Amino acid sequence: TLRTPGINPGPASGCRAAEHPSIGDSRLNGVPPDRRAPLPQPPSVAPSLTPAAPSALEHDATLAECELRDLALIDQRARGVTMQAVRLAGVELARSQLEHLRVTDAAMARCNLANLEARGAHLTRVALSASRVTGVELSEGVLADVSFSECRIDLASFSFSRLERVSFEDCLLAQSGFLDARLDGVRFEGCDMSECDFRGAKLSRCEIRRCELGGLQGIASLRGVAMEAQTIVALADVWAAALGIELLEGD
Repeated sequence: TLRTPGINPGPASGCRAAEHPSIGDSRLNGVPPDRRAPLPQPPSVAPSLTPAAPSALEHDATLAECELRDLALIDQRARGVTMQAVRLAGVELARSQLEHLRVTDAAMARCNLANLEARGAHLTRVALSASRVTGVELSEGVLADVSFSECRIDLASFSFSRLERVSFEDCLLAQSGFLDARLDGVRFEGCDMSECDFRGAKLSRCEIRRCELGGLQGIASLRGVAMEAQTIVALADVWAAALGIELLEGD
């Protein structure tokens, strides 16, 4: 495992592995094994990569088997950019427009993707940690085997996207939108999900643990989610409102 300054080491990707309860874990009692959210597969990134320092991103550019470190690539305009088997550390892609971006096997840490527009992106086996992703546009895309750890992802859009085996751990997700998205095997743990919007979303094998859910929109779309018992009880009034159940006052 490569130990790079500023990046937490972990399996293959250089990012921290997520804790996943075992089958006998009491936190998952009552959830059949085939309905538990699977862990994302980690990215396959070589321990030693060739340094690269592009001054700009061109249309249909490919970055493969290389490492980008402490680069400012702000306000880029490029379609069809491909990144494969790469490591990014301290890279600035804020306010860039990268339509149909494709990223496969990537470890990213301390990056700034704020207000990145990447409609129609395909992310496969990507681990993103300690990064700013505020306002990112990832609608109409596909995220498979992607992990977000200790990231700021507020005001983001995953609308009309498909998320498979994706984990959000210790992230700020406030006011992010999952409208009409398809989530299969997605895990939210220790996240602030205040005012997230799940209207029209379809969820299966998803889990929510230790998350702030105040002001959540689209409660009725959370069918297929597993939660801790105390969370379900604490939000009883929210479930009742979503189902149109009225409270009877005692005699």
